[in-house]
Amino acid sequence: QVQLVESGGGLVQAGASLRLSCSASGRSFYYLGMAWFRQGLGKEREFVAGIARRHEVIQYSDSVKGRFTISRDDGKNTLYLQMNSLKPEDTAVYYCAADDPGNIWYVPLSASPYDYWGQGTQVTVSS
Repeated sequence: QVQLVESGGGLVQAGASLRLSCSASGRSFYYLGMAWFRQGLGKEREFVAGIARRHEVIQYSDSVKGRFTISRDDGKNTLYLQMNSLKPEDTAVYYCAADDPGNIWYVPLSASPYDYWGQGTQVTVSS
């Protein structure tokens, strides 16, 4: 069983930056494929960014490419999402997700392959 706990959300103005963190426990982080999803009010959950095991593959949604950076520190069992140039449309609850065991060469873009989810952290961007 993997436990995921997100942190770092908050209320910021457009153009600001935030860094989200996801701390994992219960399983060797090295074996997990990790991703960030988000869900805005009244919207479906959508893929934001993902990183495969051993950092071999990284994927971003078109809406965040060039503004967000996903990274992982296997020694600290932590996943990060650096969010720059935030826009009001980035407002959502952000979820950390783990695929166990993760693939080395592939990042799933849909929610169903992910086995574990965090409770989410709210990000609100005002205009």
